[in-house]
Amino acid sequence: MCDTEEFDSKIKRVLITEDEIKAKIAEVGAQISREYEGKPLLLVSILKGAFVFMADICRAVTVPCEIGFMCAKSYYNGTSSSGIVKITMDLDQDISKFHVIIVEDIIDTGRTLSDIIKLLKARDPLSLKVVTLLDKPDRRLVDLKADVSLFTIPDYFVIGYGLDCAEIYRNLPYIAEYDAD
Repeated sequence: MCDTEEFDSKIKRVLITEDEIKAKIAEVGAQISREYEGKPLLLVSILKGAFVFMADICRAVTVPCEIGFMCAKSYYNGTSSSGIVKITMDLDQDISKFHVIIVEDIIDTGRTLSDIIKLLKARDPLSLKVVTLLDKPDRRLVDLKADVSLFTIPDYFVIGYGLDCAEIYRNLPYIAEYDAD
């Protein structure tokens, strides 16, 4: 647990405002709605970090869609990746009858998402795309590119809008750089 003063002191600076996030989500929601009109659509959120983004994307999409959740862990109470990806919760749906969009919070090294993509492609979805809130290409360790990236950021450790540090800061309505000092 941390107190309010400690909480606030770790927010180095706001990188992406709440209004900027909302505007991009509206744009991407409209794009998805046009592209998948009349098609069976499944939005898959990668928990926990993408839950806020998933909720807002889902509301911005105006065509019928189902949602699903997966949980994959690669960060363990720190600011750097463990390098080990573990699927801790899998989808309930048979995705072979859906166009699947993975809704991801951030692509960093790409390892976690690369493993999830392989797993889902093996299940023969009608199509598979990735929409990520944040892309950090300077950290990429695997050959991976999202179909849609709302924001590209430098190699900062970021918090807010679902992203955390040791399970704290997910409730911030913006993306901020975390002050690790």
